[in-house]
Amino acid sequence: MPALIPGRRRERSSRPIELSGSFTHEGHRLAYTEFGSGDRVVVLTHGIMLTRRMHAPLARRLARAGFRAITLDLLGHGDSDRPTDSWLYSMPAFAEQTVALLDHLEIDAAVIGGTSLGANVALEVAVSAPERALGLIVEMPVLDNAIVAGLITFAPLLMAARFLPVTVQGVALAAKLVPHGNQWVDVVTDTLSQEPAPMAALLHGVLFGRIAPPKSIRRKIETPALVIGHEGDPIHPFGDADTLAADMPAAEFVQARSPVELRFDPTRLTDAITGFSARCHDR
Repeated sequence: MPALIPGRRRERSSRPIELSGSFTHEGHRLAYTEFGSGDRVVVLTHGIMLTRRMHAPLARRLARAGFRAITLDLLGHGDSDRPTDSWLYSMPAFAEQTVALLDHLEIDAAVIGGTSLGANVALEVAVSAPERALGLIVEMPVLDNAIVAGLITFAPLLMAARFLPVTVQGVALAAKLVPHGNQWVDVVTDTLSQEPAPMAALLHGVLFGRIAPPKSIRRKIETPALVIGHEGDPIHPFGDADTLAADMPAAEFVQARSPVELRFDPTRLTDAITGFSARCHDR
């Protein structure tokens, strides 16, 4: 028998557990992954056309800090079902799916967080089911100042998916040829691996539906919130994040140094997220 490497068994036993699962909500399968265990729960949702894989590093860091972190693939993303009816896709519907995840796992309340589209989903949860949200992690919200840039960016993708599906299929085929194994390479290839009809339905539903709760409603959200914003990004303008933090009565604001700080230099923002989540659970 080969000799055990000193410390290897201890390292493996101390690594937080990761479990993938799925559940059915309104006839559609939704996939998720749990990192760690316990009663201090944080739920994370992703940006548009991204997957739950984007939050795996943050979820692992939260799990090592003693939290049970859960990442969810919203409808039309990742390993979840991808129907082709645009009316199924909206921010309120995504919020319902997030609450349904809590119901499935028998979790009374959690810190609800997300990036970009996921940030807006967190706001919708605070509006529709405030009793289920102990706190909100709102990274790069997409609000009033981002509408034009969002249309310029995503409308061509919608047109391509509707009228030139072969281009979407070609990109997806090329993405499958890229070797997997690197966290961020996998995130990019996940994003590029789209099917034309579901992609068109997703973009149509999101772009022409309610992007976020209106300002008059956002001002009434009393759930504690950590808002993270940065400069130099027209789709996630600094003004949206800064104004949101000012509008919400129980919000605090953290300025990121860049759009990718949490991904590639995560210590400062992870500490802020961990501390905020702990305060929300200790209230």
